[in-house]
Amino acid sequence: MTSPATIALLGTGIMGLPMGRHLIRAGFPLRAWNRSIDKAAPLGELGATLAETPIEAAANAQAVVMMVSSGAVCETLLFGDDGIARQLSPGTLLIVMSTIGHSEAIALAERCRELGLGWVDAPVSGGEKGAREGSLSIMAGADAVDYDRAKSILEAMGHPLHIGPAGSGALAKLVNQLTVASTIAAVSEALVLAEAGGADPAKVRQAMLGGFAYSRILDQHGQRMLDGDFAPGGPARHQLKDTRAACDVARELGLDLPLLELTDRLFGDLVNAGGADLDHSALLLEVRRRNGMDAGELDRNG
Repeated sequence: MTSPATIALLGTGIMGLPMGRHLIRAGFPLRAWNRSIDKAAPLGELGATLAETPIEAAANAQAVVMMVSSGAVCETLLFGDDGIARQLSPGTLLIVMSTIGHSEAIALAERCRELGLGWVDAPVSGGEKGAREGSLSIMAGADAVDYDRAKSILEAMGHPLHIGPAGSGALAKLVNQLTVASTIAAVSEALVLAEAGGADPAKVRQAMLGGFAYSRILDQHGQRMLDGDFAPGGPARHQLKDTRAACDVARELGLDLPLLELTDRLFGDLVNAGGADLDHSALLLEVRRRNGMDAGELDRNG
């Protein structure tokens, strides 16, 4: 029987840590690195080897899973002064699960292929809850050979789907994030409108959940809005990064997407008003602030 691939996991934050747990439980030998190494400690307790540097984590690994904050960080880890890409053996598979730009994914994939490395851009949807439950939706951009090599690794963390060639996963994630962000904006405005008009927002949401307006965002984030629970699962600053990246792709393609542009401005205003580290469902507070309603959480974080 073939031994499972040794995996290097770079990034053990809100998403990476539970994803690493699932990799260990699936039987993959794991070496984990995080800039703040204490955040990787729970994986060490489960049997992972903790590495002090990305190069140490990636040495002799058959696959490197990256779950860091941005495309810029991915590029630095791969091709910066202490980048790992040129240290890896040809054939090593890179699985970039961070949300990065479409053009970034294509460019990084090409640079990796020139070094004989495999590539999969495999961003995820499902948030911290999906990461904990191992139920993430995983959108993969890769050639067929690299996807087949990555599939068992991805299945340990969720439900992968091969979208198309390199860059397709990153594009699918930006489409997903556009949809998520604009739906959060719609739910925020709906609850504010209900409140301002004298209806009970909780009962309005309950009624909507039984009709055509149902969505997971209305269900889960709508409840967070009602509870005022804005502890970050997906921080607003990350949502803004994604809407900005989606705007860039739209401009590259010559598209006029006014809803995306408006949603991007709303999240930009939320971040600028002090909500960068609140959950993206805190867009409710920005809508309230714009309408002269109490947005105390923003005031306290501004």
